[in-house]
Amino acid sequence: MGMWIGIGRKARRCYGFDEVSLVPGKTTINPNEINTTWHLGKLKFEVPILAAAMDGVVDTKFAIAFGKLGGLAVLNLEGIQSRYKEPEKILKKIITASAEKSTRIIQGIYREPIKKSLIEKRIAEIKRAKVVCAVSSIPQRAGEFGEIATEAGADVFVVQSTVISKEHVSSEYKSLNLSSFCQRMKIPVIVGNCVGYDVALGLMETGISALLVGIGPGAACTSREVLGIGVPQVTATCDVAAARDFYYKKSGKYVSIITDGGMTTSGDICKAFACGADSVMVGSAFARAKEAPGKGYHWGMATPHANLPRGTRIKVGITGSLKEILFGPARLDDGSQNLIGALHTSMGTLGVKNIKKMQSVEVIIAPTIKTEGKLFQQLRRSHQINGTQSCCQ
Repeated sequence: MGMWIGIGRKARRCYGFDEVSLVPGKTTINPNEINTTWHLGKLKFEVPILAAAMDGVVDTKFAIAFGKLGGLAVLNLEGIQSRYKEPEKILKKIITASAEKSTRIIQGIYREPIKKSLIEKRIAEIKRAKVVCAVSSIPQRAGEFGEIATEAGADVFVVQSTVISKEHVSSEYKSLNLSSFCQRMKIPVIVGNCVGYDVALGLMETGISALLVGIGPGAACTSREVLGIGVPQVTATCDVAAARDFYYKKSGKYVSIITDGGMTTSGDICKAFACGADSVMVGSAFARAKEAPGKGYHWGMATPHANLPRGTRIKVGITGSLKEILFGPARLDDGSQNLIGALHTSMGTLGVKNIKKMQSVEVIIAPTIKTEGKLFQQLRRSHQINGTQSCCQ
């Protein structure tokens, strides 16, 4: 399998969202009769979308608002919320920084130590609102923060890094034993990120509840440019979903797959489910909400790295409320609002009633699907971007 890229070397052809399309089925269903709920352990969510654990997207107020709408927002325990008593002042520094100085300012801000008392305080703020609380940390600090978060009342713990594997080798620090960690945790554990079948299968064997798929596709992430790694999200999701299905047949345990990043429109989200996702994680779309702490700005989780930042601050603008972005009414025609309404309509058109059936619809390779017959739309949007708008996806 693969194509020749040079003498004695083959490369596998992989696909992204812009290169595929979904084919309607024999029947269609009323969108109002579609069920898009998904499960994480014993938890059930009406909205199959997670808000990414990024400081420009999720703070406690956003997590509460998102939870009350039926979704799950992840609070980053490595972020500003757990470092500063008054995070709003710190966020303002990032937002108002010049483009030339933003990375250096962000690096300085994230040197402030993380405080246990603030972790406990932020979790308590979310739990007082009676919504599900999800928090995240990098693997090196998961053991410490996982215990604190569980005792404070968190419902879900996410272990997230640019690339995660079942076994990590280091002589400088103690590596996280995922199997032992999952056994100790009394709440569902989500880990990420990965893109391959074998890696995914190994991670599932550790006892995790869900797996994040995607390396470097986020709007604010520059890992693909800086490190040269990554797999397009369509292929990555299909591969990891295949590992999930094999593991389920083998063990009887179902590990949910969450496509993380690379989705700029509601159509991309629909394609992610068709490729096998049980849920998706989105950042930039929610950074555009009035409730987002970044006030129209968005920066990746890897931006603060002291020596090799792999994220950049981008301006996405404020386009509407969180409710409008999730449920409409859409005020924009670019697929960035009413994400759930679009998913329901797509599933109804494809003739599937739930997410599990959505995972088996026909997908075709269609590299011209976004450009065929769209000349005037392209000209209009090009004019808007170059002439009157400064917002990026």
